[in-house]
Amino acid sequence: METETMENETLLVVEDNTVMLDGLRDILSLEGFNVLTAANGLEGLTVLESVKPDMIISDIAMPEMDGFEFYECVRSKQEWVTIPFVFLTARSEKEDVLKGKDLGVEDYLIKPLTRDELVSAVHARLNRSQQIQLAMLKRSYDSSLSVLANAIDVRDPYTFGHVERVTAYALAIGKQLGWQGNMLDKLRYGSILHDIGKIFINEATLLKEGPLTEGEWLEIKQHPNTGANMVEDISYLAVALPIVRHHHERWDGKGYPNGLAGEQIPIAARIVAVADCFDAMTIDRPYRAAFTLPDARQEILNGSGTQFDPQVVQAFDETWVNGHIEPIWQTWQELIPG
Repeated sequence: METETMENETLLVVEDNTVMLDGLRDILSLEGFNVLTAANGLEGLTVLESVKPDMIISDIAMPEMDGFEFYECVRSKQEWVTIPFVFLTARSEKEDVLKGKDLGVEDYLIKPLTRDELVSAVHARLNRSQQIQLAMLKRSYDSSLSVLANAIDVRDPYTFGHVERVTAYALAIGKQLGWQGNMLDKLRYGSILHDIGKIFINEATLLKEGPLTEGEWLEIKQHPNTGANMVEDISYLAVALPIVRHHHERWDGKGYPNGLAGEQIPIAARIVAVADCFDAMTIDRPYRAAFTLPDARQEILNGSGTQFDPQVVQAFDETWVNGHIEPIWQTWQELIPG
């Protein structure tokens, strides 16, 4: 049986039977794991005081402190609460299995078990733990990115909720185009960060009620490149770069910063361009009142083939017809202060 070796992962095995303990250590060490051992729960807690393992495998029936009490002690400490915990025991009574499950133990293995069963269970639990940690990390990134992007809202109260609405509109369009998984993740990151470069625009320019001077307009037009420069060296955010840099390009080549046209413009940027413009039209600005939703929709349709990619406009309109656009706008109308 082939398994993926997880080198440098540290396992703590707690088992009072020395023959069994030695066997477990030998099997797991040959798999490339760093194996720590303890003869009971008390010794296991001592090990945990100096090393945080990636997983704990523990017997239940042990002197000094049994597996159930050991588990409860582990879960009582915040720094240990996320360590995957597996019971390995000769007991097979239904009540013991149920107690372990009720406590929240990740798995319950019954001795005797084969080498392949042990190794497969360890790999499966470690993989699952890593997936959960990655998901938590991504959520943390998403939250941090939203806080950073919404720093613009603090400077420009007229754009309250703009980042979230553009993201929601873009994802709805992407789904209408059949996008899934990583493609939607890239679209989400780019949507969140699309205007991040505006954080360096002079506030007087950002909030000006009258027409912009040529110099002020040039300052505004720099924000896609400024934003792209901010994220280009962050590997996790590299997927957002095409959107940040090119969401103000036009299908007819008259946009900025690079004057790209048609399919030269990354498709994700073409999606965000529609979402961004639609949202911009539907919020009040110092120099004009908001468009009604039907009027904003019509403006998007009118821009098909000139400002916007016709395929994206069609997907936007299908999303509208399917009833997925107005609820996004309505939700944020209820949240607007005052």
